[in-house]
Amino acid sequence: MTLVAPPAPPSSGTRPERLYPTLTPAQLDRIAPHGRRRHVAQGEVLVQPGESASRIFVIVSGRIDVVRPSAAEELVVSFTPGMFTGEATMLSGRRGLAQIRAGADGEVIELGRDDLLALIQTDGELSPIFMRAFILRRVELINRNVSDVVVVGSTHCKGTLRVREFLVRNGHPHTMLDLDRDPSAQEFLDRIHVTPAEIPVVITCSKVVLKNPSNQEIADALGFNAAIDQTQVRDLVIVGAGPAGLAAAVYGASEGLDVLVVESTAPGGQAGASSRIENYLGFPTGIKGIELAARATNQALKFGTQLMVGPAARRLACDKMPYALEIGDGQRLPARAVIIASGAEYRRLQIEGLPRFEGAGVYYAATFMEAQLCAGEEVIVVGGGNSAGQAAVFLAETARRVHMVIRAAGLADTMSRYLIRRIEDHPAIVRHVHTEIVSVEGNGHLERVGWRDNQTGRLETHGIRHVFTMTGAVPSTRWLGGCLALDSKGFIKTGPDLLPEDLATARWPLARAPHLLETSLPGVFAIGDVRAGSLKRVASAVGEGSIAIAAVHQVLAQ
Repeated sequence: MTLVAPPAPPSSGTRPERLYPTLTPAQLDRIAPHGRRRHVAQGEVLVQPGESASRIFVIVSGRIDVVRPSAAEELVVSFTPGMFTGEATMLSGRRGLAQIRAGADGEVIELGRDDLLALIQTDGELSPIFMRAFILRRVELINRNVSDVVVVGSTHCKGTLRVREFLVRNGHPHTMLDLDRDPSAQEFLDRIHVTPAEIPVVITCSKVVLKNPSNQEIADALGFNAAIDQTQVRDLVIVGAGPAGLAAAVYGASEGLDVLVVESTAPGGQAGASSRIENYLGFPTGIKGIELAARATNQALKFGTQLMVGPAARRLACDKMPYALEIGDGQRLPARAVIIASGAEYRRLQIEGLPRFEGAGVYYAATFMEAQLCAGEEVIVVGGGNSAGQAAVFLAETARRVHMVIRAAGLADTMSRYLIRRIEDHPAIVRHVHTEIVSVEGNGHLERVGWRDNQTGRLETHGIRHVFTMTGAVPSTRWLGGCLALDSKGFIKTGPDLLPEDLATARWPLARAPHLLETSLPGVFAIGDVRAGSLKRVASAVGEGSIAIAAVHQVLAQ
């Protein structure tokens, strides 16, 4: 076994006492009634790697070791009296990454997950100690590359980018073997007879080999949703874990509702893929979208929300109560009330051949991962809104030059003034107004881009390999199948926007009018970007999430 001095200095620079706090005797006395005291013998395995996180151990005496599963059995950290095991999987109920075993004879307080969550929700002093430690430990595992997943693929493969973004945005560490840089990776694929069409390959600690898997296949293999009872009738099912959906989850669960959130990719939505959000109240220095999403997710889980990641919403069974959300391969999630927060997607540019470069030169998010792919190169950002502005400023930190392609005459009507000033002052950002992309070319990966000046008609072709497009919004409502009244652009109509003819067509059955954010179907609400007339801002989405919960309580009380 390779010994690491416990506690190991955190690679993230976090103070060790925040990662590995030692509880006081008084705090231990408050915890004890919530669990059970038990003796442990040296070498006794308490939790195996890959086991669902269902309990933690507070050390009274002796020592508990956390061991990374490998041939060398590397010791990640040891916990001594007053310390406790566990990390962020205790909030989600997902599988742990390491083995937990007794390093010496001793005594522990074993706390089940439900009892731990109850303690966190009710004890104002212990709550921040546990929450902070769990979150920082997950970050530390990622920084130290403690992983149970290996991804074998190419940085130039759109499937590889999708898989890695799915893992990163869901906070699941992984090891990458790059076919373009590591000859042994190709030898491995040859041995297991993987063809180019089956790349990327995902390998789990249980030796499961997934070839070009979908998000749901990855989630199933890693047990993301194993702890969720899909047959249970919930008070509330929320479709989408963007800022609106997460806000509704936090307020709903904290007020006692049984809440399940269903998300096809990762928490955060478009905001979660933003390089930095600077105009959200309470964050004067800004916050990365992925960090905001992680904080909101952990807050929702703290109050008992369950999060299902991977399966996409296929249909809303709206013909009888309780309603049911159909997902994946036909599973049904019953609910007494439903909130739709499925958001909107950036509009695809209507250019011949563009879809074949999506993920291989054409991107709809500018995160650290995409920035790595185009470091030192010229890139194009299409769009004139805040998302495009943030992407341009972020990419300019590493790209040689950023070309902003803008159809309008400028940015003043669509972008915040502080962003415009940064763009105007940045020497690496060039603006092209009255301009649009008209062609894309390449062999497997984008190689050339053509654009047109709409004032002069001049066409130019440039050897640029990376385009970030952030234009317009298309609502994610195709799966609703006529259940709800939509406006002419496909956004969901709610409350006062529902006309008498909308309610007549939907056969609205109640004497009362729909609540403010209620759709044409009683007990079904729409919030955030998917709702007609929404402001498309993080703050307004969060506000709508809280407002909707007040109406949900009224509906459930009827």
